[in-house]
Amino acid sequence: MRWSLRRSPGRGAPAARRTVGLLAVLVLAGCSSEQTPPAAEPAPTSTTSSPTRAATTAPPPPQSFTLVATGDVLVHQGRSLTEGARRPDGGYDFSAVFAGVAPVLQAADLAICHLETPVAPPGGPYSGYPAFAVQPEVVDALAGAGYDLCSTASNHSLDDGFDGLVRTLDTLDAAGIAHTGTYRSQAEADTPRIVDVGGVRVGHVATTFSLNGVPLPAGEPWAVDTFAVPDVSGVLADAAAARAAGAEVVVASVHCCAEYDHEPTAGQEEAVRTLLASPDVDLVLGHHAHVVQPFERIDGEWAAYGLGNALAQHSTRGHDTEDSVIARFTFTRGPEGRFTVTRAEAVPVQIELGDDAVRLLPADPATAERVAAVLDARGAVAAGLGIVPG
Repeated sequence: MRWSLRRSPGRGAPAARRTVGLLAVLVLAGCSSEQTPPAAEPAPTSTTSSPTRAATTAPPPPQSFTLVATGDVLVHQGRSLTEGARRPDGGYDFSAVFAGVAPVLQAADLAICHLETPVAPPGGPYSGYPAFAVQPEVVDALAGAGYDLCSTASNHSLDDGFDGLVRTLDTLDAAGIAHTGTYRSQAEADTPRIVDVGGVRVGHVATTFSLNGVPLPAGEPWAVDTFAVPDVSGVLADAAAARAAGAEVVVASVHCCAEYDHEPTAGQEEAVRTLLASPDVDLVLGHHAHVVQPFERIDGEWAAYGLGNALAQHSTRGHDTEDSVIARFTFTRGPEGRFTVTRAEAVPVQIELGDDAVRLLPADPATAERVAAVLDARGAVAAGLGIVPG
C-alpha cells in the first residue's frame, strides 16, 4: 500500500509522482494504481451539516509508515557505468542500474536518496572526480526507481558552481523528487522541508562537513547547509524549525567524516549522539564514507552511521565500496501521539561492476555476511535490528 506524497507549501516543487487516490493533498492509495472516482453523495436534506456525522466519517489518522534510505549516488565518467547507460541517440538511461532494488524502494511509503553530485546540462559537458557534473538522466532513474526525497548537501555540492547547484534542484523538481540541503534562494533555505506521507508530516534536514575547499557563493551563504564537526547546532535549529512547522517525524542526513573507514570517527559519533539527544530529531542517516558503517540504537533512537554507495564505480577499492545497504525503518504512532521506530531493518545490497554495465542488486551470500558484520559492530542486532534479504 502506498501513500500520496506532496511537498509543503512554498517550496516550489510539483506534486510528487505517487498521488494515487482520493482528495486534494493527502490520499490513501488503494490496491489499484488507477484513480477511482468517489461515489455520488446523496442530496443534502438540510443546509446545516451534522458535526457528529462528519466526525464519524472522517478517516482515522495513519498509525504507521515505512521509510527506506540508501547511500551515495555518484556517476564516475569514462567507465562501464556511463558506457553501459549510453543510448544510441547519445543520451543516457540509468534505469537498469536500480531495477534490481526498485521493488524494495517502491514498497516503502517514503524512499530517501543522497544525490552527492551536481548534474550537468543535457548533453554535457560531463566530468567526474574530483569535480563532478554528471548526466542529468540519473535523476530520471532515481525517480523511476521510486525515490521521493533526496538530500543534496555534500562535499561536491558546489563542484559545478552555484549554477550547477540550481540546475540540480531544477532537475529534481522536474522529476517530482523533493530535496533538502542545498538551496536556490534565502526563502527556500528558510522554509522547512516537510513532506506529507499519507497524512504524516515528515521533516528532512541535511548538512555537510565540507565543500572541498570551495567557498560558499558570495552573497549566498545559505546555498548549502554546512557544519563544523562536531557542532550540529545549525542542524538542530533546522530540525526545531521543521518540528515547529508541524513535522511529526524529523530525519537528519549528515554527510561526514572519513572516507573508506567502516568505523565512525569520534567527531561523527559525537555529532550523531547530539542530534539524537534532541527531541526534534528521530533518525540520523550518514553518508560520505563510501563504505558501510554500523547501525546503532542510542537511547531508543536509530542512527545509520554510513549507508555506503548506492551508485558509484570506485576503481581501486574492491568490495568495500561495492558493498551497500538499504535501511528500512517503520515508524508507529504511540498512545501519546508521537511516532517512534518500532521496526528497524537493513537489506544488504551490492554494486555489481560488469564490463559493460553497473547495477545495484540484492547481496549475494558472501556480501550479505560482510555487510551484516559491519552493521552489527555496535550491537545493533541485539538492540532490535533485523538484517533481511531484499
